[in-house]
This record gives sequence, structure tokens and C-alpha cells, in this order.
Amino acid sequence: MDLRTLQRPLKQRYREEPDAARITLRAVARQFESPLRCVIETTGGMIMSEAHPGVGGPGTASCSGDLLLAALAACAQITCQMVATALGIPYRSISVAAEGDLDLRGTLGVSREVPVGFQAIRLLVDIDAPEATPEQLATLWEKTEQFCVIYQTLRRPPTITVAWANGAAQP
Repeated sequence: MDLRTLQRPLKQRYREEPDAARITLRAVARQFESPLRCVIETTGGMIMSEAHPGVGGPGTASCSGDLLLAALAACAQITCQMVATALGIPYRSISVAAEGDLDLRGTLGVSREVPVGFQAIRLLVDIDAPEATPEQLATLWEKTEQFCVIYQTLRRPPTITVAWANGAAQP
């Protein structure tokens, strides 16, 4: 695949029309079957999610933490593959694993000293590229970090606004 040829007209358009490069992704979650489950509609299809067993969920679908780690792993995976392809870095396989540590006492309100959310996230990139030079591999990781949307979003969180619809009380 010639990724540069594929992306050339996109890059040219975005240079000429910067507003064309601005997109909005959307995910809408709705309760499904019980207060412990939801279905999420995205442009790519439907995703089922539920509360983690550690907070009372049934353990039959991915929890939101799984989805966050999946988004990070998928973004790093695809970014790394695209960078390697665009730069002509030879590789046999690339796989990415994301792990995150949580203390559920924060989520359940058991301890006010324990923060809600991930305390640590680890990303492991496993690349089989025996013909790639050390310089190529260093460039690959640098560019993967630079262009991975989810990685960069987690490193430099955007401003998040919350609005309550239908007259719900706002704090």
C-alpha cells in the first residue's frame, strides 16, 4: 500500500482548506437492559459496555476502562503501522498492549483518599522488524507518539465541558 499517495490529496485539501480537517466524532450511550449496561452508538457501529465486576457488573462485556485502554491500544497500533508504512520501515508484525491500574475504592466511594480513575497506564509496543535499523525504530516510536491521537489526548487532556439536558439540576 502506498500510504503517501493515498494521503496526498487529503493533506493538500487540508492545507488549502483548514476547516475541512476539523471533524467531530460522537458517541452516544444509552441504558440497555439494566442500570449496569449500556449500548454506545458510534460512527463505526454499536458497542456494548457494562460495569466492571469489581463494582457489581456482570463481567460479560467490556467496561469503560477496557474501552479507554482499547482506544489507546488501537490508536497506537494503527498509527505505528501507518508511520512504518509511510516511512518504508520494514516490519513483520506490530502489536500493542495497554494496561491500566485502578483502585476501585475511589470509584465506589469507599475511600476519599483514593482517586477515581486510572493511577497508571502502560503501553507496550511489540514490533518484529529484524531488517529495521535502530534509527528507523527510534523514528518509528517518536512519530507514533507524536501522531497517536489517543496517546496525545491522555498526555495533554482537553477541556471537557458537561451540560445536563432536559432541565436536570446542574451543580
